[in-house]
Amino acid sequence: MAKLTKKRKVALNKVDQEKSYGLLDAAKLVKEISSAKFDASVDLAVRLGVDPRKANQMVRGIVSLPHGTGKTVRVLVLCTPDKEEEAKAAGADFVGLDDFIEKIKGGWTDVDVIITMPSIMAKVGALGRVLGPRGLMPNPKTGTVTVDVGKAVQEVKGGKIDFKVDKAGIVHAAIGKTSFSSENLHDNAKELLQTIIKLKPSSAKGTYVKSVYLSSTMSPSVAVDPKSIGA
Repeated sequence: MAKLTKKRKVALNKVDQEKSYGLLDAAKLVKEISSAKFDASVDLAVRLGVDPRKANQMVRGIVSLPHGTGKTVRVLVLCTPDKEEEAKAAGADFVGLDDFIEKIKGGWTDVDVIITMPSIMAKVGALGRVLGPRGLMPNPKTGTVTVDVGKAVQEVKGGKIDFKVDKAGIVHAAIGKTSFSSENLHDNAKELLQTIIKLKPSSAKGTYVKSVYLSSTMSPSVAVDPKSIGA
């Protein structure tokens, strides 16, 4: 078993493992116990009472975090030449088509989000083997396949994230950084949680939000009381 560092021992002592905290108190505590020497990511983990193997219990959605993610999001827009200026003006990091398709076929995936147009999906679909496993495949459901590429770039750069429940029934998402104020972390977490609650499948029985945990990179998890988010 790994030896606990002094900082981690102090952090663990501050967290009451038997207690569920209100969302704002949990955000304050996560900031307080973060021992990372860098601006760590703050993550939310929500365990849902769904069976993700059933198509009618798949929880997936998009949400715009009011205070952004704190991350620099690298965006590639694969578009026709007439849309290139629009994409660049909106802040896309990479814009083009055939050259980038060839680069991706060769294994290049040095981006966080790929946005494309419906008319190009046939070309982009051929990249599924490379993009699929990395979660980079554009999808109309997440707003990354659209004719309005400029708006899509602005939304992604402004804090729009997509999320989906994993095989274990958990939604994981980064909702900010430890440098954020407790209030901003609270607002971002609440926006995501309320979006997840709205997406409750009608076929899901029993308790929907089973548990909520807030943590930062290298910090213990803090249990959030689902009642504090209206679940």
